[in-house]
Amino acid sequence: MTKPFTSVWTREPRSPRSSPGLSREQIVRAALELLDTEGTEGLSMRKLGAKLDAGATSIYWYVANKDELMELAYDEIWADMEVADPEQITWRYSAATFGKGMRQAILRHPWSARLIGRMPAIGPNALRVSDQLRKALTRAGFRGLEIDYAASTLTGYVFGMTIPEAVWNEYINDRQPDLDGMREAVASAVAGYPEMQARIEEMQSHDPKEVREMSFDFGLYTVLDGLEARLVT
Repeated sequence: MTKPFTSVWTREPRSPRSSPGLSREQIVRAALELLDTEGTEGLSMRKLGAKLDAGATSIYWYVANKDELMELAYDEIWADMEVADPEQITWRYSAATFGKGMRQAILRHPWSARLIGRMPAIGPNALRVSDQLRKALTRAGFRGLEIDYAASTLTGYVFGMTIPEAVWNEYINDRQPDLDGMREAVASAVAGYPEMQARIEEMQSHDPKEVREMSFDFGLYTVLDGLEARLVT
């Protein structure tokens, strides 16, 4: 038997006038703070109620369960993503700001990586950002389903590059591994591959954060080059 789909975005919100004291904005802000510090496992109605110095009743007024709470928090991170107006600049620049903005949003809130592909992004902030991207791709010349294909190609690249980075950052923060020992182990493992060893040594001579950003930008603009090439074939 299939489980009915429910979402905090598909039902009418309750009137704030009848709420038991807290606002939805307060609840979402507190949930974001818990998620950013403790991840999805650290978020619970009990912890959230304690953080807000309120009972669970106040929270359940706005959300039916933890999933709905995470839906609200997930949409909130999209609010930080600024997509350059495709009506004012080139479609490539607009699409690039989308990609970079999405990457930064995931890295600022690494717990969101666990929701991608599991929780639909249908909140108002996510829809606004997605609409801007589709406008940019339409101005580029894509039509019909090709707009969706192009958007999926771009977001797929961002997810593929950023989710492992977010997971790695969480791992470092939580486990605090011996990075020098890890580098030595990698160097030993590739000792029989001179070209690979040279590339690793070169990368280790640069700031890791800068290397990741340059790597992301290289791939992002390569994807945009590929999308643009399809428009002229």
